[in-house]
Amino acid sequence: MTRLLDLTIALPPRWRRRSDPDHGVLVHARAGGVPPSGTPPELVLRCTPVDEGLNEWRRAAHAELGHRLDGFDLEDEDAFELEGRPVVYARFAHRLGLAELVSEQWSWLVGRTGITLTGTVAREDYADYCDVFEAVAATFEPGTRAA
Repeated sequence: MTRLLDLTIALPPRWRRRSDPDHGVLVHARAGGVPPSGTPPELVLRCTPVDEGLNEWRRAAHAELGHRLDGFDLEDEDAFELEGRPVVYARFAHRLGLAELVSEQWSWLVGRTGITLTGTVAREDYADYCDVFEAVAATFEPGTRAA
């Protein structure tokens, strides 16, 4: 378990971790090994101030990703409860150089703080990591100081 700013999340063992809280990156974890695709899977937990509701915040974020990421394609999105907390989920494709990537995001609103967990992997490795990403998202515990 990693405790950051009174948030708890369980990351895969042996994944290398770093953080940059001054830039909103609570933790950036990358798999220790590289799959045959050559793209190491990664998880990033970010926080940002939010002035609107959860769904409005995420709609605006998806629109921004559409402008910022090469080949952005929102493949799935949903709003539901995960471990009793409202969450917005999205899966989207994009490219980085020649690599075809898939990212999954879970986003929570804790008070006026938006927390987003993003798991990214090469498309050909997605089936091997989607359950890992989902399991990590299920361990998210907001703390009282995040609000």
